[in-house]
Amino acid sequence: MTQTPTAHTPAQEQARAQFEVPAQHPMVTVLGSGDSLLRVIEKAFPAADIHVRGNEISAVGDAREVAIVQRLFDEIMLVLRTGQPMTEDAVERSIAMLRASENGEGPEETPAQVLTQNILSSRGRTIRPKTLNQKRYVDAIDKHTIVFGIGPAGTGKTYLAMAKAVQALQSKQVNRIILTRPAVEAGERLGFLPGTLYEKIDPYLRPLYDALHDMLDPDSIPRLMAAGTIEVAPLAYMRGRTLNDAFIILDEAQNTSPEQMKMFLTRLGFESKIVITGDVTQVDLPNGTKSGLRQVQDILEGVEDVHFSRLTSHDVVRHKLVGRIVDAYEQYDSTHGTENGSPQGGRSKSGHKGK
Repeated sequence: MTQTPTAHTPAQEQARAQFEVPAQHPMVTVLGSGDSLLRVIEKAFPAADIHVRGNEISAVGDAREVAIVQRLFDEIMLVLRTGQPMTEDAVERSIAMLRASENGEGPEETPAQVLTQNILSSRGRTIRPKTLNQKRYVDAIDKHTIVFGIGPAGTGKTYLAMAKAVQALQSKQVNRIILTRPAVEAGERLGFLPGTLYEKIDPYLRPLYDALHDMLDPDSIPRLMAAGTIEVAPLAYMRGRTLNDAFIILDEAQNTSPEQMKMFLTRLGFESKIVITGDVTQVDLPNGTKSGLRQVQDILEGVEDVHFSRLTSHDVVRHKLVGRIVDAYEQYDSTHGTENGSPQGGRSKSGHKGK
């Protein structure tokens, strides 16, 4: 795409850019089915008039807007050349990254670098980060022994960690995967639930099984579990063990006590990697019990080879409405001074100080 100032207006205010789509790329891949991608772009850049004629795309208008449009189409073509299609969501995220870069707040990574980083290909689809923070989270898992992924629901914390675990197992970086989470909702009532111990704890571990089934041949999972190559167990089962040559994921870590968090972290063995995920806004612990995930941030921040990746509502990759819901709750909590349903710093009915 080439950019030139318009003849009748100052160069710093108005500009024109023109981009030619190579013949091997059908225009529908660039503009979207029914021009759906083009509509997203036009809505995002009201100060630029975008026109399509044949395989040529032009933009005229505010110089800054036109410059971002130019970069956007360059990034779209880089993604398409990898064979990966563009979606409306990917275009919106690319625009946000380019705007941040234009304002001097941008990262070194380009949208194409974020959107084309493959983690795992399985069952006809590829798992990859969809946002800048997700890419940095995945990169941190490669670089550090212990990584905390902290953020709201739907940001891919657990799913991406599981994809990295399966990748590490398949490439023989580790010999086994250990997935664990606290069954805090069960409390001490496990003995009163019907069925075997496995049947009692299964509901609390089901989300981890669901993710595994997305990434591995479902028929192979029972065999891998029987061989101990994949282990899914409640956090209480980690006590007293040293976990060597393993990729270990602790999910829902906001529901650990400080003692449980310390116990888990000290299970780390040689040639192992730990990823801990959680959402500190969704603590289910009884009143008066501190969250180990909240406390550990103060204790381990800055410790070598430990990394904290923080994701936000902007990294939610579920339905767009999920991100808006997360933002609305955060705004409500900040306005009403509440945290997990109790006044901040207040006391519960039991007299214990709130979390």
